[in-house]
Amino acid sequence: MVIPSLETTHDSQDVERIIPKLEEVEEQKGKLKSQTDEEKLMHSILEDDKENISDGRLISESVTQGIGSLTPDMIFQNLIKDYKLAKKLYGEVIIRELTGYSPNYIEKNINIPEFKRELQKKINDKIDDLKEDGFLNKDGTITDKGLTLSALVLYVEELDHLIPKGFGEKKSKKQNIHGDKEDYRSYKNNRYRDLAIKQTIKTSLRRGHSEISKEDLKAYDRKTEGKISIIYGIDASGSMKGEKLKIAKKAGIALAFKAIQEKNRVGLVVFGSEIKECVPPTLDFMELLRKLSEIKASMETDIAKSIGKAIELFPKNDTKHLILLTDALPTKGTIPENETLQAVSQARNNRITISMVGINLDNKGLELAKKIVEIGEGKLYKVTDLDNVDKIVLEDYASIKNS
Repeated sequence: MVIPSLETTHDSQDVERIIPKLEEVEEQKGKLKSQTDEEKLMHSILEDDKENISDGRLISESVTQGIGSLTPDMIFQNLIKDYKLAKKLYGEVIIRELTGYSPNYIEKNINIPEFKRELQKKINDKIDDLKEDGFLNKDGTITDKGLTLSALVLYVEELDHLIPKGFGEKKSKKQNIHGDKEDYRSYKNNRYRDLAIKQTIKTSLRRGHSEISKEDLKAYDRKTEGKISIIYGIDASGSMKGEKLKIAKKAGIALAFKAIQEKNRVGLVVFGSEIKECVPPTLDFMELLRKLSEIKASMETDIAKSIGKAIELFPKNDTKHLILLTDALPTKGTIPENETLQAVSQARNNRITISMVGINLDNKGLELAKKIVEIGEGKLYKVTDLDNVDKIVLEDYASIKNS
């Protein structure tokens, strides 16, 4: 059997041309490797499957809003009984993705009998479809497949948000464990893949050689960096519910994507009145993505506990940095402010630096935040525009990497 393969050539202007070349291949027997649910879902999202993207947004928002299950009858009754209250409970994204109507349109027509019947049908159909696709259980609770879909949609949306800011590419190449290509030097027992072909040819031509000699060989000089471990501490107390928590999740995804791409480890501590979730610094991006997507908001804030847990999670020898994101003063503990500062001092004694991203903190909160970063020898970022949270978190990471 003969199939076409691709061969790349270069002309004098160094313009690539793709030329088909016939090549003999041996026919192989066997089955193609089946795709996992995760791979299938990712493929559909990248192919702009609007239905799966809509489902992912709906599930992601349900988790962020702390909704345990999607029950069609209850949702419909809440919408027609007190629409303004239901809008606060569910948020605009859930209402839009669940019904196919804009929240304003529903508000204008909610008292029309024919519209009520249509609204109920749409809600029932949507939830039935989610169950049929395996995103919801029979009781309306979210399945593992549904959580995976919501995580992937969050991931792709965040990368799309970052690309215009110059922070990444959706199809970026994997970083090399040996470091980044920084410069060129003479070839001396390097790995073959580090050979710099263009620089080698240019050197040979400059020397007037008709053939490439060993002395002409050039190799990439790779810059290697010390290991960095960063833990992202995210406040999931009740005051973070809704848009703030969603933005905080996406900032965590941006940090994990960027740092892991550069072979630095990222961990996670989710805190409220207790430590809800924690992941030791890891290179497993999908684990972090899943944990971030599953975060729900509830109860009070205990920053001291989050710092204490981070101290336990950090490895011994890495550069260690904790980024705390919160919108409030600590409210849990006997004397919350004192306990927090004691925890910061303990972290600094363990060579951990601490930065804080404060979302709309009041004056008292800002004063405590200043003390935290002063003792923790980190930076304080005062956030008034949620759209910039991911950029701020990445800037803090860059400051540690370049320090």
